[in-house]
Amino acid sequence: MRIRLGLLLVLFFPLGLRAAVRVDFTWPTPLTAWNDGKPATDILQQAGSGDPDSGGFGGVRSGGSQFHEGIDIRPATRDRRGEPADSIFAAMNGVVRHISRSAGDSSYGRYIVLEHPDQTPAIYTLYAHLSQIAPGLKEGDQVNRGQVIATMGHSSGGYVIPRDRAHLHFEIGVMVTRDFQWWYNARKFGSRNDHGLWNGMNLMGFSPLDFLQEWRARRVNTFQEYFAKMEPEVTVRIATRRIPDFVQRYPSLVTKPMPPLVAGWEIKFNWTGIPYAWTPLTSLEVLGLAPDKPVLSDVNTALAKRERSKSIAVSRRGSWEPGKDLRTVLQQLFGLQ
Repeated sequence: MRIRLGLLLVLFFPLGLRAAVRVDFTWPTPLTAWNDGKPATDILQQAGSGDPDSGGFGGVRSGGSQFHEGIDIRPATRDRRGEPADSIFAAMNGVVRHISRSAGDSSYGRYIVLEHPDQTPAIYTLYAHLSQIAPGLKEGDQVNRGQVIATMGHSSGGYVIPRDRAHLHFEIGVMVTRDFQWWYNARKFGSRNDHGLWNGMNLMGFSPLDFLQEWRARRVNTFQEYFAKMEPEVTVRIATRRIPDFVQRYPSLVTKPMPPLVAGWEIKFNWTGIPYAWTPLTSLEVLGLAPDKPVLSDVNTALAKRERSKSIAVSRRGSWEPGKDLRTVLQQLFGLQ
C-alpha cells in the first residue's frame, strides 16, 4: 500500500510544477479600505485595547504572548440598532465544508469553513462571529467568489463580543489531519467535538494581509508561491514509514518525487507551526534516528526568540527541542503519543 501511494504521489507531484494561474480573490466584506490601498488600521477591529493592530494576525495581544489565528475586519455599515449590516462574501470559488449554526458551540460563534480545491495547495477560508448564515446554504454546496454566504455579527461561545466591537474573523490556512478525532479523543478534553475535521484545533492559518500584500504587489500569484517564500523556524527529521494524510491532501508541498519506500521525512515549519515543505527520506538518510522520535536538525534561533506567541522550539540545557505547539502538530500529523 505504501509503495502504491508513493507511486501515486510521484504522478501527482508534477501538478505542483504547472504554470501558475493567478489567484482570483474577493475581499470578504463590503469594506473598501483594502481595495483602496488603505493601511491596516483602517481595516482591523481592535480587540479591546484600543489598538487596531490587536485585530491583526499573530502575536498581537497580551504584549505579544497571545496568538490570533486570523484577522478581525471591522464593519462598513450598521443598522439603526448599531448592529453590523455587512454581507459576507466567499473570497474564492469553493465548497462549503462546515457550518456551525449555534453561536454557543465554539469561540468562533457562528462560523463557516470553505475549502478551495481549485487552489494549490487547496487551502480553506473561515468566516466567524456571524449573525446569520445565508438562507439555504448547506455543507457540500459549491459557492462562487463574491457570493453572499452570511451576515457579519458578534456571536461567540464562552465569552462576549460587545456590539461596538463586532467584526468578521477571517482566516486562510490548511487543515492538519483527517485523524483529528483520534487526537481529540486521546487528549481527553472532556467535551464533545461538535465540528469534526473543521474544529479550530485542526486548522492552521497564515496571515491573510501578508499574503494579499504579496499578491497585490505581484510578488506571488498563488498560494503555492507564498508557501515557497515562508521562512523556517525549525527543520524536523523523523524516521517513520507513515505518510501523513497532510501530504496526500497537499502534494504540492512535497519538495521532490517520492521514493518507492518512504523511511522518514525532513519537514520545515514556519514560526506558527505550519509544515510547509516536506522532503521524503530513504532508509540511508534516517540512519541513526530512533523510530517515531522527531529531532530538530536546524533552528532559526532569532525567530524562535522573537515570536513569543507560539512555542515551536525551546532551549533546554543548551540544546533545542520541540515546543508544546510543535509537539501538538507532530502528534496530529504522525499519530504520536
